[in-house]
Amino acid sequence: MQKRIYGVETEYGIIFTPEGRKTLPVEKAIRFLFEKLITTEHFLNVFLENGARFYQDTGCHPEYATPECASPRQLIVYDKAGERVLEDLQIYAEERIREERIAGNLSIFKNNTDFVGNSYGCHENYLVDRDVDFYYLAEQLIPFLVTRQIYSGAGKVFQTQEGVHYCISQRAQHIYQKISGTTTNDRSIINTRDEPHADREKYRRLHVIVGDSNMSEYTNFLKVGACAVVLQMIEDNYINKDFTLRNPVKAIKDISYDTSCKRKLRLDNGKEYSPIEIQLEYCQMAQRYVEHYPVSDDLMEAVGMWQYVLDRLQQNPDDLDRKIDWIIKRKLIHNWTESRGVRWEDPRVFMLDLQYHDIRLNRGLFYLLERRGAVDRILNDEEVLKAKTEPPPNTRARMRGEFIKLARQNGIQYDLDWSNIRLGNLLNVRVMCNNPFETDTQKVEELVRTIQRSSPGRARISKLVIQS
Repeated sequence: MQKRIYGVETEYGIIFTPEGRKTLPVEKAIRFLFEKLITTEHFLNVFLENGARFYQDTGCHPEYATPECASPRQLIVYDKAGERVLEDLQIYAEERIREERIAGNLSIFKNNTDFVGNSYGCHENYLVDRDVDFYYLAEQLIPFLVTRQIYSGAGKVFQTQEGVHYCISQRAQHIYQKISGTTTNDRSIINTRDEPHADREKYRRLHVIVGDSNMSEYTNFLKVGACAVVLQMIEDNYINKDFTLRNPVKAIKDISYDTSCKRKLRLDNGKEYSPIEIQLEYCQMAQRYVEHYPVSDDLMEAVGMWQYVLDRLQQNPDDLDRKIDWIIKRKLIHNWTESRGVRWEDPRVFMLDLQYHDIRLNRGLFYLLERRGAVDRILNDEEVLKAKTEPPPNTRARMRGEFIKLARQNGIQYDLDWSNIRLGNLLNVRVMCNNPFETDTQKVEELVRTIQRSSPGRARISKLVIQS
């Protein structure tokens, strides 16, 4: 597929730290987050004007699902916009907490683990051709996903019985299967969920739950862009080498503990490769592929970045201390411990690790580095700000976002899911769109006419179904 829909679902960690005897349950803090978004939709499950969905997930985690995006770069714009949306809601929630006369601090983190060993996810979604056998695709993709953490990991300080270890990935320690249907217990590398929110005859959704949540725009773009290239190669039957790992679940943990990225892994065929060597094989295939097959500019850029990063990882990983999350964070902590003459076992190191992921622009350590010009960016603030309220112009999300604005302006009752819009007093006007690439402005105009016909004084609206 040269045209593809991308999406990412990010679960955020939330903590309230009281400054007195009176505290605030996390459940109530989350309700304060949603208060500002109360509409005619379900509470704790809201679609936003940019086409994204914001809801409470299992374990009291606020979760932001991007709108349907048409490219890796567009995806990370809307992923960053999600951080800014959540920051606005956090400021509102803090005001509500003060009104309750509760002293303390509310913090929200874009990470994947808490202090008691729980994990929450960052789930990537890729629209794939239904004609490609799912299990063939998964087997081809798993070695890539297991080893890509060497550039996509967010980094983590782990306390173990042997002492403190710095690991490449936060999510790797919580993966227990290759493929499964669950996202909470027995988490897998690839999830079998088959909810394309599109024409099931044409498409399925590849649900990848093994990735870390990234603060670095560079890391995030490379993670998604490289994966998209490999997917396209698989769909075109271009991959002609077998990198099936003998034990991928063990391998994903072993790689995370090896910051040299050079520990050998055993393949099913008995050969041994380091994660860098496996990634180089995929990357070199991708370089040949893009010379002969049509790919987007984003994927061309991702292949160049991929080769650059792998070269640096082979020679000196510290050269990536402006680009790759786990290396940026490691340098930050190293410089702090060196300047104060303390060991990594110091409890404050664990707080530094956590504060790297704080989403507040004036609190998060990643954003402190960004303000100092110490990390590389590929986005600009203007496009992220625009993405908070404007949907992608080239996917179905455009229709959803524009409709939400019109419905709210006109006080029209409505309900939404990814493929359907229902409106009117009886919710009996229905707009269906199974094509995620749909951007038909005539359909939006029909929605406008429907709204205009549906004045508040009318008891009901005539039944209407618009379908693409």
